[in-house]
Amino acid sequence: YIRKQTLTTGERYITQELKELENQVLTAKDRLTALEYQIFTRLREHLAQQAARVQLTAQAVAGADALCSLAAVAVQRGYCRPEITLGREISITDGRHPVVEAVLKDALFVPNDTSLGSEDNQVAIITGPNMAGKSTYMRQVALIVLMAQMGSFVPARAAKIGLVDRVFTRIGASDDLASGQSTFMVEMAEVASILKYATSRSLLILDEIGRGTSTYDGMAIARAVLEYAANPRRLGAKTLFATHYHELSTMEDKLPNVKNYNIAVKKRGEQMIFLRKIVPGAADDSYGIEVARLAGIPNPVISRAREILAELEAEGAAPAPAKQKEPEDQVSMLDLTGQQVISALSAITVETLTPIEAMNELYKLKKLLN
Repeated sequence: YIRKQTLTTGERYITQELKELENQVLTAKDRLTALEYQIFTRLREHLAQQAARVQLTAQAVAGADALCSLAAVAVQRGYCRPEITLGREISITDGRHPVVEAVLKDALFVPNDTSLGSEDNQVAIITGPNMAGKSTYMRQVALIVLMAQMGSFVPARAAKIGLVDRVFTRIGASDDLASGQSTFMVEMAEVASILKYATSRSLLILDEIGRGTSTYDGMAIARAVLEYAANPRRLGAKTLFATHYHELSTMEDKLPNVKNYNIAVKKRGEQMIFLRKIVPGAADDSYGIEVARLAGIPNPVISRAREILAELEAEGAAPAPAKQKEPEDQVSMLDLTGQQVISALSAITVETLTPIEAMNELYKLKKLLN
């Protein structure tokens, strides 16, 4: 025995065998780490010799994974198989935004039709208030076109997609502090690039061109870009053009291939309801002050803004948009709810629905109807 420690009440001893076992235990972690690294190094060297085969296998698995994911979401979300043509027209029935639809929990996504690229509908001018869904709709069309051309099913009831060579977008507003470019300069640089590289087979998504400068400068630039895109001798590309310049809606009467659309809105007293539905015709108001009120701007500021707007319109500095008679086929709240219910019922897979899931779906439909 080997003395290890002397205490007031006794002595502690250890044997050589216990000493060796103690060393093994204390050094086990270091030896384990060294062994792991040794095995890792051998495995890495072995894989390095098979790198080409591993990468080829990884590419195949990644491709299969992507295709399986597209197939799974197509079944889960009720996508349709698009018809790809060599023509120029894009026709989408009940199209939906694949991402926004997936994240909505307490509401149903409102589908919209799209018809673009024909001789009398080459450029679509889209007007309506902020928050109504203009940008979502334009992104939706671009995503459906991209998904169709990559070989995926698309979120729609039916889709006929004419091949496009490129999709150009100018959406959002941001500056470039690093290079010293303002929001307007960044916007103009992107528009310049689009007009330079786009062709007649391109799809252009342009959102509020010219908003970063003065009203008349911005309107002049927006109209010039619109005319350039619509002119078949210059560009003639399929274009979705969202704007708050209501004066541009007169372009429908001046250019044969331009059509006006707007996001349907209903007003009930002070309440404004976004119907999220694309309908023919120009918007009859921008509803900017109403949107400001919804955002929480104090009532005194809202009241003063209405007074100033009335003064400007009376002076002719801010001409009010022409009020249009609501068309007979204008979407109503009842029609919209019915379409949402039909869309929800169509998306349900009855064969795989459990009783609990069926009760949940009925609850959602009842909540929608109420």
